[in-house]
Amino acid sequence: MYPLKFENLYYDKIWGGRDLELFRSNLPKGNIGESWDVACHPHGTSVVCNGEFKGMRLDELIKLKGNDIVGSKISKDWFPLLVKLINAKDKLSVQVHPEDEYSQKVEGEMGKTEVWYVVEAFEGANLVVGTKNCTKEQFKKAIETGEFDEFMNKIPVKKGEVYFVKSGLVHAIGEGVIIAEIQQNSDTTYRVYDYNRGRELHVDKALDVVNLNLKGEKSIGLKLEQKGFSKTYYCLCEHFSLELYEVECSFKEKSDSERFYIFTAVDGEGEIFYPSGKEIIKKGDSILIPASLGEYEVKGNMKLLKSYVPDLERTKQEIIDNVITH
Repeated sequence: MYPLKFENLYYDKIWGGRDLELFRSNLPKGNIGESWDVACHPHGTSVVCNGEFKGMRLDELIKLKGNDIVGSKISKDWFPLLVKLINAKDKLSVQVHPEDEYSQKVEGEMGKTEVWYVVEAFEGANLVVGTKNCTKEQFKKAIETGEFDEFMNKIPVKKGEVYFVKSGLVHAIGEGVIIAEIQQNSDTTYRVYDYNRGRELHVDKALDVVNLNLKGEKSIGLKLEQKGFSKTYYCLCEHFSLELYEVECSFKEKSDSERFYIFTAVDGEGEIFYPSGKEIIKKGDSILIPASLGEYEVKGNMKLLKSYVPDLERTKQEIIDNVITH
């Protein structure tokens, strides 16, 4: 196997823009709001764009190669992650996502917990993460009147910040940002307010799943300096782990036979070397490290997000061991 790159799946959105052209040259016409870069969902499935399997859909490749791609501990029936880039020129709806049990029962798919990395923050860039001093009754009334502002935890954001958005947390991506979003493989969103743009709302479902006790705040992370790079652990939950590699020179790793990894370049560029070749990776690219790849080395000057479905206890122990040795 080899590191897999995919065609970008672009989606025109009422709130989208053209800012991905800062580092992409293949945008179609329109207000591009989302690029699905590693996806295996009925609403969009990635197609390999490099190497032996060029032109093959990811779901077909998983059927063909199974454990070699996703690993022995990952389901072959439902790919667990979805990696997107989001460009918001206008604010998205105020919304909430369901957790697994409710979503499987009502929507027939997994729930949606996600994490955001701010790739670019333009003038006025902001996010809504959670609510402030808001009861369920006040939330219902705000839905009816559209007077949300006093209850929304709206914060200005900067490039490089990370926010964990658990299912049940009220949130909205504000205008003026490019976000790298790593999430459960789900396309279920319940809108509660959409600034009178005429799209469908999902008020009853949103009220079923909203958790006003959840707090939204910037993730601080745990940064460890290594030779040639640093690694920051930002997020660890049952659905995914998110780590940031700041590469000054290079790092070496080995794939995990139990799970795949995804690297997403959020700044700079470089190359990934593996036993039978190499691949260029530059800002905006995502690349899937198959479980059977073996040893690989990344060289360059760049920032990479690494996302994967963790063995929780093993990853916790890895963090503890790294802290002790540093």
